[in-house]
Amino acid sequence: MKVFAVEKLVPGGYGLARGEEGAVLVKGAFPGEVVRGRPVRRRGALFLEEVEVLSPRPDRYPHPLPPSADLPLAYEAQLPLKEGLVREALERIAGLSLPLSPIRPSPRPLAYRTAAQYARHPLGGLAYRLPQSRALFPVAEDPLVAEPLAWALEVLRLWPLPVEEVALRGSLKEGKVLLGLIGGNPEALKRPARALVKEGFAGVVWAEPSPKGRFRGQVRPLHGERSLLEAFGPLTATVSVESFAQVNPEAMGLLLEEARGLVLGGKRALELYAGSGLLSLLLAPRYGEVVAVEISKEAVRRGEADRKRLGVENLRFHRGDAREARALGAFDLVVLDPPRAGLAPEVRAYLKETRPREILYVACDPATWARDVGELVRGGYRLAFARPYDFFPFTHHVEVLSLLRLGEG
Repeated sequence: MKVFAVEKLVPGGYGLARGEEGAVLVKGAFPGEVVRGRPVRRRGALFLEEVEVLSPRPDRYPHPLPPSADLPLAYEAQLPLKEGLVREALERIAGLSLPLSPIRPSPRPLAYRTAAQYARHPLGGLAYRLPQSRALFPVAEDPLVAEPLAWALEVLRLWPLPVEEVALRGSLKEGKVLLGLIGGNPEALKRPARALVKEGFAGVVWAEPSPKGRFRGQVRPLHGERSLLEAFGPLTATVSVESFAQVNPEAMGLLLEEARGLVLGGKRALELYAGSGLLSLLLAPRYGEVVAVEISKEAVRRGEADRKRLGVENLRFHRGDAREARALGAFDLVVLDPPRAGLAPEVRAYLKETRPREILYVACDPATWARDVGELVRGGYRLAFARPYDFFPFTHHVEVLSLLRLGEG
């Protein structure tokens, strides 16, 4: 067992310490803490196992949090660490030493999540599935979920549902919550679904378990509503239990407000990895034509419904893969909101080939964002703006809103 002083937070939620063996990654430890453990080499890096925190930070959060909360510090102490993750990625990976705009905090440090998933515990009730493990940790309460979901958790603790998991999607605007039941027999679940809607759920759907991921197989509505309306700052859009939408709508609303003021406007705009097209709906008044590309059928369905409800005539949804963007031609603005893996090589090649005047890039992983930004800057772009956003308090995750302009500086 060896003793280490943790120097900084690095991507993945690890603390980094240094010893005679080199850099050591420490899960659950933070800058300024002294830890003891056993260094073990895995996947080409040193990790500290059997960690004991000898000298904890005084600003560690004193109340219980779910296992996914890997940054258990007082909220004001989390923000500079997250801002540092983005700055360090920009300097180390992109090779850029540019000033960041200050991180934008979440309007709600707690009770911010409007979506969550839980496993059914074999002894009854619900459970967290521990990260990188099949182990279950019973849910008593979850301080990170918003009020509609907190109500749903309390109700579901008393229901012995014959399913593998449940998924929840709430709306702060409507004060309602949708329920997804994963696994079990959909015919046998119809009667409980009707009873749950009478209990107060807005709607219930069933999904078959799939090795590809949650809601990647068959999905069947059982009873009640299929979607809800949620406010994302200047926009009101539909959300559903089976598709991705930002789980912190108030923080997303702040990002949308700022994004709208960054772009210059023009004739044509393209959004890749569009989801239900929040950014396309927001920016449509600034452009003659907007095309939103998304591969998910359900997300395109919701986006089309929002487009019609909001009367946006110059927006067209294209269901397809972002990697095929070359077939759509050139645009004044390209909007990007990719998954954590960042831009596909084909997308980076498309941007360098068509050279849009502006690129609005919303990222959920600072490392892959910095990789992509570095390549675009070397291809003739300037990073004109970048600001971290905190969508996930009490976790190491941080979003980035950025704008690149062609041929400046």
